[in-house]
Order: sequence, then C-alpha cells, then structure tokens
Amino acid sequence: MTHLRKMMLEELQRRNYAQHTTRSYIHTVEDFARRFNCPPDRLGPRHIREYQAAILSQEEVAQLIEAASTAFHRTMLMTLYATGARNAELTHLKFSDVDKQRMVVHIQGGKGRKDRDVMLSSKLLEELREHWHRLRPRPRVWLFPGHHDHCGDQPIDTKTVWHACHEAVKKTGIQKAVHPHTLRHCFATHLLEAGADLRTIQILLGHQDLKETARYLHLSQRHLHATASPLDSLQLKDRSPQEE
Repeated sequence: MTHLRKMMLEELQRRNYAQHTTRSYIHTVEDFARRFNCPPDRLGPRHIREYQAAILSQEEVAQLIEAASTAFHRTMLMTLYATGARNAELTHLKFSDVDKQRMVVHIQGGKGRKDRDVMLSSKLLEELREHWHRLRPRPRVWLFPGHHDHCGDQPIDTKTVWHACHEAVKKTGIQKAVHPHTLRHCFATHLLEAGADLRTIQILLGHQDLKETARYLHLSQRHLHATASPLDSLQLKDRSPQEE
C-alpha cells in the first residue's frame, strides 16, 4: 500500500464513511490516476476538470446498456441511469420502493441517511416488470437479489454493479473511464441539457449543497452553447481600421 493510499484510507475512516463509500472513492482516485498515468498528488484542477468532462453522451449510454452481459445487468444499468442512484443505493433498492401509483422510486438511506424520491420512467417500469417475471423464484424483498442465480435473501453487493458496468464497457469499446457513478453523472448532465433546473437536479441527486450540483453547469454543452458571449452584443464596424 502506497503512503498516499494509506493517508486517504485513514482520512476516510476518520470521517466515518461507510465501507462501500470508501471503496468507491478509492476506485475513483485509482481510475483518475490511470487516466493520466500519473500519481494523483501530481495532478491538479485542470486534470480534475478534464476527467469530469469525460461523461458519456446519450448515444454512448444506450450503447452501454445494450452491451450488458445479461438481462439482470441490463436492468441494473438502466436503473442507475434512470434514477441517478449511487451504487450502494441501487444495491439496497426494494420492490416496495417502486411506487407505480405516484410514478416515483423511493431511495432510502442515501448519503447522510436522507431518503428521497426520484422519477420513475415508464420505460424503466416496463423493464422492472419484465425483470420481476424473469427471476426465479420471485423475489420477496430486494429489487436485485444476491447469489449466483439471484435468488438470495440478501441484495447484491456493489462489486456486482462494478462488474456489470466494466463488462459492458469492454464490449462497446468506449475509450473513456466508465464506472457505475458515471451513470449518475450522466443522469444529472443529461437532465440539465434537457432543460431541468439546478434545484430540481439537486433534490433528485440528494445533494445537501447546491455547489455540488452546480459543477454540472461546466459539463453541459447545451448551457455552454446557449450562453452568448458579451462580444455578440457590441455594435462593431465590419472591418478593422487597418483595412480601411
């Protein structure tokens, strides 16, 4: 274990982060370092912005979902993208969290132990219905039961979601760093590009601080191109003085 990794682990433990959160952060930093082939303590804000900006387009998300190794994995990836759920939140979803009457998915015990509701896509609802019919025996509690044949009385672990995402990326040939949290980023960025406001996205993501959500403004091409430069409002001559 490197000194830097040891320091990061100690700091995460000092802050009393859950084990799955710690594992996710470690994986992300490792991925960040691999992208630039450089130790993370030698990378700066420019690298972070570049890393964050490598978010999938909607077409690439569709490719990723279609490339899922199994129908079970396909449903997991669809649910991640449709709800913006964190990896650990996805693994603990229950069938009872899917509210067909209100068309929402109830995410319990999110970061900071706060519950929230997110929209239930009609396409996801149809996929979940098929998912339920495919499982044998029929699950009683967990949306994504564990065990090799998905019939356990405990939910899947976060490693299963990582594996599903990793296998799908390999099949697509997408040359970007993609992991389960990427689909959460895509959920937020694509909502913003579709016209959703930051406050709505903040609530859907379960962010406590709007500053966390505001970073998606930097990643949204729609907002970037929709904002005019102040130069456009100046009344200038057609030619410069040197040309006259």
